Amino acid sequence: MSREYVLKPYHPEIKLQIDYPRELNPQQLAAVTAPPGPALVIAGAGSGKTRTLTYRVAYLLESRRAEASQILLLTFTNKAAGEMIRRVKELGLDFPPIWGGTFHSIGARILRTHADVIGYQRDFTILDRDDAKDLIKACIAEVKIETKDTHFPKPDVLNEVFSFAANTHQPIEQIMDEKYFYLLEKYEGENELEEDVSRLFQCYIARKRSTNAMDFDDLLTLWLKLMQDNAELRDYYQEKFKYILVDEYQDTNKLQSDLIDLLAAKHHNVTVVGDDAQSIYAWRGANFANILEFPKRYPGAKVFKIETNYRSTPEILAVANAAIAANVNQFAKELAPARKPGVKPALVACQDAGQQAAFIAQRALELRDEGVSLNNVAVLYRSHFHALELQLELTRQQIPFSITSGIRFFEQAHIKDATAFLKFVANPRDEISFKRLVMLLPGIGAKGGDKLFQSFTAKMADGGWRIEGNIQHPTSNTQHPIAAKLQSCTKSVPKKAAVAWSQFVATISQLEDATVRKSAAKMLRLVMDAGYDDYLKETFDNYERRLEELQQLAEFAFQFGSVEEFLTQLALLTNVEAEDDSAAKDDAEKLKLSTIHQAKGLEFDAVFVIMLCDGMFPSTRSMESNEGEEEERRLFYVAITRAKSELYITYPLIRAGYGSTGMDSMQQPSRFLAEIPKDLLNEWNLR
Repeated sequence: MSREYVLKPYHPEIKLQIDYPRELNPQQLAAVTAPPGPALVIAGAGSGKTRTLTYRVAYLLESRRAEASQILLLTFTNKAAGEMIRRVKELGLDFPPIWGGTFHSIGARILRTHADVIGYQRDFTILDRDDAKDLIKACIAEVKIETKDTHFPKPDVLNEVFSFAANTHQPIEQIMDEKYFYLLEKYEGENELEEDVSRLFQCYIARKRSTNAMDFDDLLTLWLKLMQDNAELRDYYQEKFKYILVDEYQDTNKLQSDLIDLLAAKHHNVTVVGDDAQSIYAWRGANFANILEFPKRYPGAKVFKIETNYRSTPEILAVANAAIAANVNQFAKELAPARKPGVKPALVACQDAGQQAAFIAQRALELRDEGVSLNNVAVLYRSHFHALELQLELTRQQIPFSITSGIRFFEQAHIKDATAFLKFVANPRDEISFKRLVMLLPGIGAKGGDKLFQSFTAKMADGGWRIEGNIQHPTSNTQHPIAAKLQSCTKSVPKKAAVAWSQFVATISQLEDATVRKSAAKMLRLVMDAGYDDYLKETFDNYERRLEELQQLAEFAFQFGSVEEFLTQLALLTNVEAEDDSAAKDDAEKLKLSTIHQAKGLEFDAVFVIMLCDGMFPSTRSMESNEGEEEERRLFYVAITRAKSELYITYPLIRAGYGSTGMDSMQQPSRFLAEIPKDLLNEWNLR
């Protein structure tokens, strides 16, 4: 008769160098010292997420649950991974480096080692965005897709379609139908466009392989394929990474989630840290279901909630808790304050956007006088164009400000394109605007633009114009003199651009019309209606956002008495932004202006959240679905939780000169405001 006898490994007593109970609060301690197995750590805003992850890594190492080489730390920036590893070292622990970095950097590291297994050489090239665009252009030529006069998408758009398909594991046809449906409207046949894009995608994949190149998305898709198709390597890395830790898990997409699940399939020792209430990137492929359904995918997973907030006052947290409460799809939690009481957040109803801007400018200066540096004061908004009036007011009052919302609003291509029409009609000698406009046409490059401008100026010099100061004016009674001169240049236009040139001349003629020429708003709307809308669809992957910004720019323009005044103010604002860029590293105090998306992860002593009107925040498009509205509510929550000591929530009652007629329009306060009990806010009445 045989008997099984299990040998238990001997573990000497471990004396921990770090006093974890002293360094962490009870909620953090529970997550840091969690037993092996899957764990979801819901770390609320300002609760010490980075501290928790850092100590979790330290605990795994110090308690000898894993060797340094057996820990994989996945983050969304290399800076975040480096910061956590640095903090571990500062705790006094001397261990070899762990595997830490972004998903893409880890993918590149693994693929460099095993490229030959998937038919690549180890010295493969990683394509940047411009490289990928050039390769897509070559593929269009190879598969012989006719792009002339067919409204076929530009390489930038196609690259985004391919990327979204890769990161969400959705077929091209589904992506086109659901996300890029507007591309199908102008194409001669919907099925034909989908077939062409699918053929192009396959060609693009083949060309990358034949040239030993990978794009950014391949670093994940081919990493996953390597693991799925090769059992030996899959077993090796599943065994190697005994513990996997993931930061900002609420921002992962389907592809990243699949990678994590596959790598953790053996040990199930995966700890994901994030906050479902701060999931705000669905528009770029983040899958909210990843964090929400983690306990379903990992039965028996322990869920830890870290709810003690060290950032904000109790009054601000009360508003934050109320703001997110209406979301149905969430892990219920209640942020608890660690700080002493402060002042109630203010709710400020303003007459219009101008008064809102004046209030913010005045209150920001008062805060500075009270000892709060402008560097610690932020104005947060849903979209770029919400801050246009504020930028004007700050410029008038000479209050220094910086814009941390990515590309400067007035330097974006679509804004410069649209305003170039106005600049050219206002001043037909504007060479820069002329060339920018004609180079939007097919078959016209820099040399062609030069040739056409010389032809145009020669026609102008032939007569019919007089010079006053530096500006030329028509001397004849020709109703549309600029268009007439452009028409006379037709012989200099390449055949490929003939149809587009005729449309361009017609557009300029319409812009010159006396009923349009006096209004910058009408001119901008006409530009969009005359074909620039189609150009946006075919050229930019984020067409809808850019169109919305142009529409709002047109509405913003209604307040100006003339086109020249509008262009002057735009030039002043653009110059302020440019100066801010060049002086970004100086030590001068500046009020911070930022979209909420850009401000995620930051904190400020005082925060203004502006334009809380239905249709603006939440946006019109988001209100069409429960999912969209809930994401907007999470965005509002993120904005509120950036504030440490003072919070001001503002909205205009009227938007002056807005709407299709340029008439004043009443605004409906954001539905989110009605969800916050009145006793949590201090209403300020402006007079």
